Amino acid sequence: MAFNVIKPGLLALLQDLGRHGHQSIGLTTGGPMDEMAFRWGNALLGNNSNCPQLEITFGMLTLEAQANTNIAITGADLGATLNDKEISPWRTYALKKGDVVAFHQPIWGLRAYLAVSGGFLCDPILGSVATVMREKVGGLTGKGDKLQRGDVLPYSACSHQPQKAVPRLAIPHYGQKEIPVILGYQYKSFSSLERANFFSSDYSVSSHSDRMGYRLEGKAIHSDLKGIISEGIAYGAIQVPKDGQPIVLLQDRQTIGGYPKIGCVSRVGGGILAQKQPGDVIQFTPITVDQAEQERHLHMARLAQWR
Repeated sequence: MAFNVIKPGLLALLQDLGRHGHQSIGLTTGGPMDEMAFRWGNALLGNNSNCPQLEITFGMLTLEAQANTNIAITGADLGATLNDKEISPWRTYALKKGDVVAFHQPIWGLRAYLAVSGGFLCDPILGSVATVMREKVGGLTGKGDKLQRGDVLPYSACSHQPQKAVPRLAIPHYGQKEIPVILGYQYKSFSSLERANFFSSDYSVSSHSDRMGYRLEGKAIHSDLKGIISEGIAYGAIQVPKDGQPIVLLQDRQTIGGYPKIGCVSRVGGGILAQKQPGDVIQFTPITVDQAEQERHLHMARLAQWR
């Protein structure tokens, strides 16, 4: 019982919630770029929240089901079809043996998630199946490989379930321009003018962005610090290198870095950012730690209540 990979797409990766507890040896966490979309995919099917899913970037993926199952699609709208019939994200679908699911090109957003009842069956490496290509760990082969034509994605066959959909209020607005930022402890090394420039300027997503970090292009900002001793990097940290163009570090980030950091994107904000395509424009807005925690608690409480 499995999906046969007919077309592998540009970048399709097996992910769970990440490989935690190993950053001390230089191993990053990996995991879904849009955590809330991932969590809703498993919730729709009644899966454990950490069940492995496929993260599909941009699309161009085609799968053929070899046994009956149920799937959930969340995240971006990549023009998905079921047996050539258009289907929408943020809901479940029943599949029969021989059904073909395809993802084409983005209508809105960049990354979609495909969950299957019970999760994809894959052996974990260091407690996780999260695929990190740069570190050659996780995924179907355990070596960090992206999906390839001819791969077989195992799952457990199951009977069909009633269709379910995510409540409209819980679906993120991927078109929002504002990305919330928690101010970092090196924030004061940026002058008042540099801070004002950072929070009042538009930044466009660079084509050099990836799962490691989103490079931005716009008004350059500079810190009074000439350099810092390399230190641990948190999710969402906004590094400012010598050219003054911010880099938001995300799931596949390096574990240490030596550039000044003006702040840190919240988890919810990072999920919105991860759905931006090259050329999309964003603007940063400051929030407190309390506000970031309240926002996340609201999302998690809504998910738990729905479950």
